[in-house]
Amino acid sequence: MFNQSHDGVQKTNDKRRLPSWREMNWDTTPEAEAVLFKLWREAPAWRKLEMMEGLNRTARQFALMGLRQRFPNASTQELRRR
Repeated sequence: MFNQSHDGVQKTNDKRRLPSWREMNWDTTPEAEAVLFKLWREAPAWRKLEMMEGLNRTARQFALMGLRQRFPNASTQELRRR
């Protein structure tokens, strides 16, 4: 699925360049990044799972909010099926 170019930049098979970590996190200083990575490395597995659960819950809530905007007359059950 991904190809490694001669310059080390990953590309998809359709030749579009994937953004680098730095491009996606341009507003985070390298020092802050180092602290974040250190915390992630040191966190126990149960804490990492807990964090992922929270991220998944938030993503579902945002998706539901978007569906409510698109389908204002839909019931909660109908929105959950979408």
